[in-house]
Amino acid sequence: MRRRELLGLAGGAAMATALGSIRVAGAEAAPKRLVVVMLRGAVDGLNVVVPYGEAAYYDGRPTIAIQKPGADNGALALDGHFGLHPALAALTPLWTDRQLAFIHAAGSPDPSRSHFDAQQFIENGTPGRATTPDGWLNRTLAAMPGPRSPTDALSVGPTLPFILKGPVAVANLPLGPRAAQPMAIDKPEIASAFDKLYAGAGKQADAYRQGRQARTQLVADMSAEQQMADNGAPPADAFAGIAGRLAQLLVQDPHIRLAFASLGGWDTHVNQGNHTGQLAGRLKPLGEGLATFAKALGPTWNDTIVVVISEFGRTVRENGNTGTDHGHGNVIWLAGGRVNGGKVYGDWPGLATGQLYEGRDLAVTTDFRHPLGAILERHLRLDDKALAKIFPGMPPAKGNLGQILSA
Repeated sequence: MRRRELLGLAGGAAMATALGSIRVAGAEAAPKRLVVVMLRGAVDGLNVVVPYGEAAYYDGRPTIAIQKPGADNGALALDGHFGLHPALAALTPLWTDRQLAFIHAAGSPDPSRSHFDAQQFIENGTPGRATTPDGWLNRTLAAMPGPRSPTDALSVGPTLPFILKGPVAVANLPLGPRAAQPMAIDKPEIASAFDKLYAGAGKQADAYRQGRQARTQLVADMSAEQQMADNGAPPADAFAGIAGRLAQLLVQDPHIRLAFASLGGWDTHVNQGNHTGQLAGRLKPLGEGLATFAKALGPTWNDTIVVVISEFGRTVRENGNTGTDHGHGNVIWLAGGRVNGGKVYGDWPGLATGQLYEGRDLAVTTDFRHPLGAILERHLRLDDKALAKIFPGMPPAKGNLGQILSA
């Protein structure tokens, strides 16, 4: 495999306690959306987008390797060198329609193999600098022009993640059937008391009023979907349910510009499996959830880009417990109507021993900030000055930044 051309793709203000986990956000209503899904625990990118053209891949993984396309339970062919894990079969229509792409050998240039540190660097957008006080999605929100709406940015999960923390407040929606469950603040007498308490001017009063507005809007958006589910319970396939609810919110609320969700359970040190097993069992609902999300968005999908990212990859060689340990390079997923898909992008360094990072890992040849920067610039229309604030200290990208997105 010849070296590929590197494509340089290129928490919010606190709310009043009475509002629970709902927080507020801001940005002008516009059709362009960015959704980030973070896989916490370091997903094994080499078994997600399988380099079946490399003998070293099979040499290093006698138990957990995914077989070549055409073999029983083999990878789904993407091109002449890479294949997709068979558990992600739900995504093949997006690939065929050129709305799904992957960037291999991508990740943080920081060498840390600590989950905590690596996740922080992915979320703060400043690899190696732990003192950055806010997340890059919050800085993105601050850079967007136009009037503010309380639901401009949305985090789906139990707590506000670091990636959205910062001076611009964002909405945080809990998972599951409790998301729209009545709270004390929904009672008219309590709401009236708090309305009087925060009737004046100032940051706390503004945060309260924005939070009340966000709470009202999100509960209204959720109510119809909650009624259709069995007693408001999420579906057994958790991510498919999350994706469906998020899609409904995006369709119903045109103000939402940025959204974030994360999934855990990707730290596969033991019994990782191959086409079946622990990793496959997580990839299948993820793929089905993304396919559900794309379909549920309808025409909105054409103006939406989804980025799936993890803190780092895993070792090329399987360990003695038929799992993989913390690595370095990984694969970033891109999906959406404007993605120039049907391609595996990136500068593939190879898996021979001499090509590995520190003799054990896939090397990082694409800084994760470069594809994100290209999306912010070409999709969200942010200028160079804004990008310099969102990703301070980002080195210049190599290659053609435009190819990852269609015109």
